[in-house]
Amino acid sequence: MPKTSKNGKPKKSELPSTLQRSDAAAQRTFAKAHDSAAEQYGSEERAHRVAFSALKHSFEKVGDRWERKPHKGPSDKRAERGGLNNPIPSDEGVDANASKRHLLDIARRLDVRGRSTMAKSELVEAIKNHNRRIRSR
Repeated sequence: MPKTSKNGKPKKSELPSTLQRSDAAAQRTFAKAHDSAAEQYGSEERAHRVAFSALKHSFEKVGDRWERKPHKGPSDKRAERGGLNNPIPSDEGVDANASKRHLLDIARRLDVRGRSTMAKSELVEAIKNHNRRIRSR
């Protein structure tokens, strides 16, 4: 199902809920990558994976929306490696390659408890858990 209209704008009703709450740039990135991949590969599932991969290159998931990352690039070790049969688990949109200072800032905005004593990997897990709780509501 196409995610963009004839004039090239994202169809908000066709986007995942976290993207519906995100800014226009994130919506455009996902929608255009999805439509291009769907046209090239002919698989809705593969188009969805490609679109999220493109989104994670420039945006990170913060709570219930996607926000622009300070630096473009892969968001975690799985994204760096790529491939369909990748055994490395995903960090679910959290920019695990970001600095600890950046992750602390995100955790502060999300009001994650105990963040000041957490290691970088613990911050990534805490942010992932917060995002999951928001998504399950």
